[in-house]
Amino acid sequence: MIKFKINLLVILIFAIHFAPALSDLLISKLDRRIDLTSQIVRMTLTLRVENTGPDPVSEFSFTFPSHQADNLALFVAVSTEGKGKNRGSATNLPLEVKQPADSPPSLVWYVASLPKALGKGESLNIDALAVFTHMLRPFPEKITQAEPQLFLFQDTAHFTSPYNVKYQTLVVKLPSESVESYTKIENAKFSGSDIKYGPSENLPAMSYLPVIVHFPSNKPFAVAKELVREIEISHWGNVQVTEHYNLIHGGAQSIGEFSRLDFQTRPNVHGASAFRNLIAMLPPRAHSIYYRDAIGNISTSNVYGDSSKTLLEIEPRYPMVGGWKTSFTIGYGLPLQDYLFQSGGTRFLNFTFGSPMNDVLVENLTVKVVLPEGSKDLSVSVPFPVKQSQETKYSHLDIAGRPTIVVEKVNVVPEHNQYFQVHYRFSNLSLLSEPLMLIFGFFSLFVACIIYMHADFTISKSSPSYLAKLQWDEVLGTIQQLQDVINRCLSIHDKLEASLRALSRTGDVQACKAVRKSADSLLKDLSKESKPLLAFLQSSPQAAHILPKVEELVVKERDLQEKIMLKHTTVVESYEKKSGGRDIENRVASIQQKISALKQEVDDLLEFVENI
Repeated sequence: MIKFKINLLVILIFAIHFAPALSDLLISKLDRRIDLTSQIVRMTLTLRVENTGPDPVSEFSFTFPSHQADNLALFVAVSTEGKGKNRGSATNLPLEVKQPADSPPSLVWYVASLPKALGKGESLNIDALAVFTHMLRPFPEKITQAEPQLFLFQDTAHFTSPYNVKYQTLVVKLPSESVESYTKIENAKFSGSDIKYGPSENLPAMSYLPVIVHFPSNKPFAVAKELVREIEISHWGNVQVTEHYNLIHGGAQSIGEFSRLDFQTRPNVHGASAFRNLIAMLPPRAHSIYYRDAIGNISTSNVYGDSSKTLLEIEPRYPMVGGWKTSFTIGYGLPLQDYLFQSGGTRFLNFTFGSPMNDVLVENLTVKVVLPEGSKDLSVSVPFPVKQSQETKYSHLDIAGRPTIVVEKVNVVPEHNQYFQVHYRFSNLSLLSEPLMLIFGFFSLFVACIIYMHADFTISKSSPSYLAKLQWDEVLGTIQQLQDVINRCLSIHDKLEASLRALSRTGDVQACKAVRKSADSLLKDLSKESKPLLAFLQSSPQAAHILPKVEELVVKERDLQEKIMLKHTTVVESYEKKSGGRDIENRVASIQQKISALKQEVDDLLEFVENI
């Protein structure tokens, strides 16, 4: 409540400062209706706008408090000319957020571009729809199984418009004819399930009169924290849809023990706010429908269908009360010809975007359209802003993978359940790839079986091929031992380099010399260990083709060893003579260049030898 008052104070101060700036436009009539019959709040606005100034106006601004704009899932506006039955056709108005420089952050501005400039004395009708999520707050936030679920809704009886309003009304639609309390102001009336405020006349710009409604609602507050829809296209005649739901009851949190017996015997009293099923309106001719969770298939679902729709009634394993969660998956197939079309050389999928469950609010929706392998020139057209990306999915018999369009959106409401299109190009010859792959695979299997049944694969231990293999295995083992010696030498080189870095930090010359002494001893031992290995390779005919590279590796490592020792000696002597850091860098610069080049050559030779 304190936050609500602070927002009011900021807007009132802003109204005094900013109201004259947009005084050329006048709202002669504003009818507003707020629908609270579900967890998704819908506000409809009907305005009559007049230009009372001398200059034409091409833009109209809507303003919302930031706490409403943060939860605005959808906002659309259309304009018409004329009055009553003489109204012309509706024209969609492009909307964009344009925040004036001197506007407080507690207000968010949506600017609509009019289809044509509104001249002096001209008028225009504007109809707008704003859909909000998470605008209803449970109060109390926690209830027992037997308590009713109550919600608070906060708004203003006067729409926060930057224009003067000549006549304004507000109707708040409740889910039932019951209300706990509501703000009573002049001209306020509660009739049936409607709370009516107004009419109010001659309101200045940014008029703001807060109202609060406290009311019961037992409608399902099903919130999908995450929904992933995967639409997979097969040119063999099917569209497979799979939907993964992570669902929570978003109403008042249930406390205390839950009694299934009380819920079964008196569900309207003990657990009235809980819901036990949801209805998914699937496309007509849906088939192969399934519904399962982590445990397995759930058999309490029912399917009803006719020529225009298919209704899937799903029932979780347990009733959903406030704060409880569940995860499940539904899937179904659709005829390809109903959703995939072709225009010239381009094919396009025409499919619905949102969830098929109208009672579910989706906080995070991801739609993945998996196209057949070989599809190219991908593009997607969605009638509202979304986040787009591409990925690749691999399935059976795939080689390059199936290109996948990924579309993401937050705060998805039933109004987003519109058609979107995915365009791509596909060659019919690509359809033959999988059948040919199967034919070739079975043919190769049969040929392999024939060869296996008729060929003799026995190897004699005295045969030349077997002896040659033993000799080559011995050569490979010797090369691996020599590689191990080289790698240990390189590790000692790294320790010498590390001792120089430690010397630059600590200035401890004696510690550096100790590392050098230990390294000299180890390198000497490794040199002795490598000599018989190299001698064996030089004497083996099997190693003749690889011997030059091995010898070059040994020589390069010794050159690298000498340069690192020279660098080490130079740096230690410089520190003993107390030379400056810049002087030391100059002395070892040329040595360091040779070390870097030799390291690269040694690494390349090691990589070559490892790949033998």
